[in-house]
Amino acid sequence: MNASPADQRRLIEVAELDTRIRQADHARRNPPQAPRVQELLARRQQLSQEMASRLGARDDLRTELSRIESDVSVVDARTARDADRLASSSNSKEAQGLESELASLARRKSDLEDAELEVMERLESADAAAAEQEALIAQTNAEGAELSAAAKRTVAEATAAFDAATRDRAAITGSIPADLLALYERISARSAGAAFLRARTCGGCRMVLAGTDLQVLRQAAEDDIVTCPECGCILVRAEDSGL
Repeated sequence: MNASPADQRRLIEVAELDTRIRQADHARRNPPQAPRVQELLARRQQLSQEMASRLGARDDLRTELSRIESDVSVVDARTARDADRLASSSNSKEAQGLESELASLARRKSDLEDAELEVMERLESADAAAAEQEALIAQTNAEGAELSAAAKRTVAEATAAFDAATRDRAAITGSIPADLLALYERISARSAGAAFLRARTCGGCRMVLAGTDLQVLRQAAEDDIVTCPECGCILVRAEDSGL
């Protein structure tokens, strides 16, 4: 196949645009922030599960504290009632019974107050643990939101680059002969498609051509389509090809 040097050079522009299109398409489909965002989503799920566990433990302590406080109220009410009865009682036997019960109630209240203090200390620790977990979740959410916003910007920029390169490609390929473009399309499916030959080196695969290959190129007409013996891409010759 033959093509003018100018048309061959246009293939270089197409190849460069195809590289930009592939890179932009990859960037918009796989923003660099995506892996970390996925890690944060998994971490947030773990943190949320732990948060639920800590909140459950805290709620259990609150329930226990409420029960103890209720028991203390009952003891106080009974103590007040027995004290009133003792103050108005003239029966010594009844008075002894009331005094015994009041002593028992005092011991019961002391035990409840000790338990109440212990539960309050545990509840304070549980509140701190829940607050710590909440802070970790907030930190994770903040980082995730920041990365998600950055990913959206990356996708938007990559999409704009993809669209621009696609438009530029359509404008250039419209001026390239159909048979030459078809050849390029077939070759680009497995290699760079087209590349400059500079200093006897293929710009597609970076291979330095052997002397026999260079001799073939020297004998080819300037409108001959020549290809790299290694990667098969169309070699576009220039002043610095080394021929």
